[in-house]
Amino acid sequence: MSPTSNRIALVAARWHADIVDRAVQSCRAGLAGHGFTEVDLFEVPGAFEIPLRIKRLAATGGYAALAGCALVVDGGIYRHDFVASTVVDALMRIQLEADVPVFSAVLTPHHFHEHSEHLTYFAGHFETKGAELADAIAATVQFEVPAQ
Repeated sequence: MSPTSNRIALVAARWHADIVDRAVQSCRAGLAGHGFTEVDLFEVPGAFEIPLRIKRLAATGGYAALAGCALVVDGGIYRHDFVASTVVDALMRIQLEADVPVFSAVLTPHHFHEHSEHLTYFAGHFETKGAELADAIAATVQFEVPAQ
């Protein structure tokens, strides 16, 4: 299915929104720099909810690409491995089934702690990853001009 527009969808988890939003803002700025001005943002509670939202958005046929952004924290009970793996696997399946590029900035740093040093470091790291996400989207998506 080819997209009907140059619109990009970003789906962002709200857990650790202060950090995740750095990736979103950086990605939006990077996409604008590549000429992508139609970027829709959708918020979901956590990383686990990203694939369903992306699947439904991909099914509309209205997006040239979709991306999920989240911080999955290692809380010491190994749940983070399960969540991150499940989300990334689901995003790959959606991409292959919908034939629409799907990108992941669902990141799982080891030993994240909510103190100022880690918060500052990971905010900067997510900003970098958002810019890389924009570059990956721009490099992958090749738009066709719809027949008039």
